[in-house]
Amino acid sequence: QVQLVESGGGLVQAGDSLRLSCAASVRTFSTYTGGWFRQAPGKEREFVAAISWASGSTYYADSVKGRFTISRDNTKNTVFLQMNGLKAEDTAVYYCAALSNRYPVTTYYKQPAKYDYWGQGTQVTVSS
Repeated sequence: QVQLVESGGGLVQAGDSLRLSCAASVRTFSTYTGGWFRQAPGKEREFVAAISWASGSTYYADSVKGRFTISRDNTKNTVFLQMNGLKAEDTAVYYCAALSNRYPVTTYYKQPAKYDYWGQGTQVTVSS
């Protein structure tokens, strides 16, 4: 069982930056692909970014490409999401998730149903 705990959310103004962190409870977190998803009120959960456990390759939704950066520190079992140039439409609850290495990351990284573990979410609110 892997427990994920997000932190770093908050209320900011458009154009500001935030850094989200996702700390995992197990040392084997380095063998999972780390993903970030978000869900705005009345909308479905959507993919934001992912980082492969094996290669460190990163993947982004078109809406955040060039503004958000996902990274990981395997020594601390933590995945980060640096969010720059925030917009009002980035307002959502952000969730960290872990995708098992039994799934090819290039095929499944966008599919929330394939992720094995989820954090409780952290609210990000961007005022315009």
